[in-house]
Amino acid sequence: MHALSNADLHSHSTHSDGTLRPAALAARAQANGVTLWALTDHDELGGLPEAAAAAHDLGMGFLTGVELSVSFAGETVHIVGLGFDADNADLRAGVAHTRGGRLERARAMADGLAAVGLPGAFEGALRYVGNPDLISRTHFARWLIDTGVCADFSAVFRRYLSTGKPGFVPHRWAALGDAVRWITQAGGVAVIAHPGRYPFSPSAEYALFSEFHTHGGRGVEVLTGSHGQADTLKYTAMAAEFGLQASRGSDFHSPEESRTDLGALPDLPGTLTPVWLGLAHRVQPPRR
Repeated sequence: MHALSNADLHSHSTHSDGTLRPAALAARAQANGVTLWALTDHDELGGLPEAAAAAHDLGMGFLTGVELSVSFAGETVHIVGLGFDADNADLRAGVAHTRGGRLERARAMADGLAAVGLPGAFEGALRYVGNPDLISRTHFARWLIDTGVCADFSAVFRRYLSTGKPGFVPHRWAALGDAVRWITQAGGVAVIAHPGRYPFSPSAEYALFSEFHTHGGRGVEVLTGSHGQADTLKYTAMAAEFGLQASRGSDFHSPEESRTDLGALPDLPGTLTPVWLGLAHRVQPPRR
């Protein structure tokens, strides 16, 4: 591995809210020139064995991954873990704890949608779910689009699934310090996912980075599918300020829905240290 490796360290399969199985994701990544790949399903590790085997057979390096949901300053923040021991008992317990409560939340979301004339949302969303324990707003959004209620994801969240809307139900996720600890004690590196997506004030965002660093977090996604050029410049500067390594990942979910394909991001700015350089000992090697 080197600094210019085509690493894509953020993607999702049918084990959370993606539409492709892990092996199909691996094939798409390899076809797009990815040399180091990580599957980072939401609060779920079940897809990692299939993903690792497919990456091995296709000649890609592979890192274990997960995207943990965290509550911070009244918002949901995502922390990606990379290169950990997926059999670590504390990590697995933490992931299971974070995953808990999604079904109850989904039923409450469906009740909210039924109250505004959209019955059957829970059963509808379940048709898009590979693992019912991981039902999410994305699955409700797909149902609302496919039934013609909304034209696209933007309309769904604007009208029904964001704060204050009929189908929004808040959920108390893991604490930031716990998520970072579960990852690091399992031998991995914790990374702030897509920081440009969170609606924080400058002071709250600075507090997020400060607390994350204090707990032992070591990376931030500088390049990701939802970041524009201004975000890249901003988080390049913040990575330098906090001494964080830089990560790169498309956040790919689906060929039809994702704005950035696997492996399609530009290179990281040369002033930053790529997170994968410190994880060389954790990379599962490709088939020779």
